[in-house]
Amino acid sequence: MKGSRIHHLIIIPIVLALGVLGCVTGGQVVKVTTVEESRLDGLKEEDLARLEKIRKAIGHKGPDKSLKDVIKRTPNFSVAEYLLMHPERRGRAAADYRVGGYDVLSITVYEEEDLSREAVRVSADGYITFPLIGRLKVDGMTTSEIERLISYKLADGQYLLDAHVSVMVTQYNSKKYLVLGAVNNPGSYPLRGRERVLDAISRAGGIDFEEGGKKGMIIRTENPDTENERKIVINIDLQGLLKGSDQISNMFLSDRDVIYIPKAEHFYIIGQVKNPGSFTFTKGNITLVEAISMAGGFTPIAARNRTRIIRVEDGVEKIIEVKVDAITRAGKKIHDVPIKPDDVIVVPESFF
Repeated sequence: MKGSRIHHLIIIPIVLALGVLGCVTGGQVVKVTTVEESRLDGLKEEDLARLEKIRKAIGHKGPDKSLKDVIKRTPNFSVAEYLLMHPERRGRAAADYRVGGYDVLSITVYEEEDLSREAVRVSADGYITFPLIGRLKVDGMTTSEIERLISYKLADGQYLLDAHVSVMVTQYNSKKYLVLGAVNNPGSYPLRGRERVLDAISRAGGIDFEEGGKKGMIIRTENPDTENERKIVINIDLQGLLKGSDQISNMFLSDRDVIYIPKAEHFYIIGQVKNPGSFTFTKGNITLVEAISMAGGFTPIAARNRTRIIRVEDGVEKIIEVKVDAITRAGKKIHDVPIKPDDVIVVPESFF
């Protein structure tokens, strides 16, 4: 009799435990629905207002989203891979500025000061007009090449047999590059001679480290205005470049380059967590349970098993319903949901 009683005392807690576990793990741990199919009940008015504000902010990200779409579709290379494919880009000659339309040149002929001109504008189609010589096509030439051309033309016309000519670009108007993303003054800048990545960042007011600035890339147009034109992405070790340990990333710039410093990616948590707000991805992958932990954990009145993730994929807003207790208490880590940029985690209030 005594043994039978002990047997029952042992069995009862086990049965109760299995019953509780069944409540936690019963049904789907993760369920994906559309917004229409899932009500965001349990949220306070201020949380709903915050959610709407986040939605608007995500929907108006503008250029960053467009650039990310281009980058996804574009071949990506490291700096080393790019230079391996284009060894000619290593040398100093590759950085020599090539004159184009609307540039302004200063031309000095030392033997005949009357021939010198301080401001010679290159026409839209790439020509200059010079005394005694007439029209010269200089589009795509370096200043050294233009010097030799003028000297040759003066000798060929029997005007000056051994002219020493100096050509300088005084206004750079034909070539531009863009600096976008986490910089203080994003925008378009004229390419001035042998400019490098760090020169461009400096002209753009430096990096806004509060917004991001952990990595960088150059979106380059190869073979522009030809049938072989294509865009490529050159990934830069920005941190190594700024610290001086990776000077190979301080590449010379080309016409139409886009220097892009991606802004930090965020996710958002609203509702019944201790520290709701916007959070930065501190590492490559963050799961839902880790995200809740970053927000200080649930409040005592959180409806843990009605946690939702609002996510936009291919322009469609979806809601992922997650029973967090089924992940944390039952050890079902396989069901933990990876968080993506711009996800909004919603933790409603429990009704009980």
